[in-house]
Amino acid sequence: MQSLINHLNQLQELVLIRDEHRMTGDGAHLDRLNESIDQMTSKLPPDVKSLYQRLYTKDHIVVAPMYNGCCSICGMRLPIAQVQAVRLCKQLQNCPSCARILFEETDAPRWVGEMPSRTAPRKSGISRFSAESLMIPNLKAETRDSAIAELAALMEAKHFVSGADKLVRGALEREAVLSTAMEHGLAFPHVRGVEGGGLTMALGISRKGIRFDESDNLTHIIFLITIPTAVSAFYLRLLSLLTDTFMKEQNRTAVMAAETPEQLWKALTKATRYSIK
Repeated sequence: MQSLINHLNQLQELVLIRDEHRMTGDGAHLDRLNESIDQMTSKLPPDVKSLYQRLYTKDHIVVAPMYNGCCSICGMRLPIAQVQAVRLCKQLQNCPSCARILFEETDAPRWVGEMPSRTAPRKSGISRFSAESLMIPNLKAETRDSAIAELAALMEAKHFVSGADKLVRGALEREAVLSTAMEHGLAFPHVRGVEGGGLTMALGISRKGIRFDESDNLTHIIFLITIPTAVSAFYLRLLSLLTDTFMKEQNRTAVMAAETPEQLWKALTKATRYSIK
């Protein structure tokens, strides 16, 4: 049964990658993604395929992690017996509320940041997802893998996310399917399924430039983003907004000119002050 859960998770990730590519890519990889999705769907057992397709018509998130005994998508607290059944993984378990297929991944990285107090002022804009402490104006890394590792280590060191090594592994697995590098020296490596809190983003600048894929283009502005499964749809909107923001040369120039984390944070908040509320 675990192999079936893994298959469903891989299928879901391909669908979400296709959604990202439709929103921010040039469509060059759609045929390959569609073919892979069709092949994986065809390999599902007939009853599971039927269930998958019914759920898919409602939402592209069909498989949901169980976190702290709850469905991470709808928040439904599960009966103790069902929690144990999900952990045993002997047969598929559906959330009683949203009907998504449940699974538990005990070894996944987790969000460990501090929850805001009820009396604290509500954050707005990019500060909802990031902070000055997550800025690296001069990445030491010279390769894609080491750049992702440097940003992941910062996230862990600043007590936002646990398991930096797992973040790196997840981000590289995602890159292996389809590079997140874009034109104008941008890249958006990310890891989905980091439960326990909110979406988190670190930003690193490489002045020399890093080769992120097989093309000759160099990447200079790298956003590493961790995504709770429940906000996958919101991540697509955020990705679109960030892409639009940094397609503008003046915004790229401003972040590239920053020499300290404080300066980089100010440049980022200024660039996104109207686009990200």
